[in-house]
Amino acid sequence: MFIAILTYKKPLSEVDKYLQAHRDYLAEHYAADDFIASGPQNPRVGGVIMIKAANREAVNNIVAQDPFKIHDIADYHIVEFTPTMFCNDFLKNIF
Repeated sequence: MFIAILTYKKPLSEVDKYLQAHRDYLAEHYAADDFIASGPQNPRVGGVIMIKAANREAVNNIVAQDPFKIHDIADYHIVEFTPTMFCNDFLKNIF
């Protein structure tokens, strides 16, 4: 499992120009069962995406499709982790 931490590089006025395209990208990957959860950071300095993928290469391919990445709106810090503790309902969203 992976966590993508996005940090905006551009002002929010520029971020907002690509927000709908970014949301469409998110919806596409939820439909493909790649994403588990996502949302903005608070305060709004970036976002977070929880990604289900087989390996880092798959994550890199997914992230490369994000309009925020394509238009250099955000930096991405990818963290791979192995969940060892979680609430019971969490498994319903993973498998």
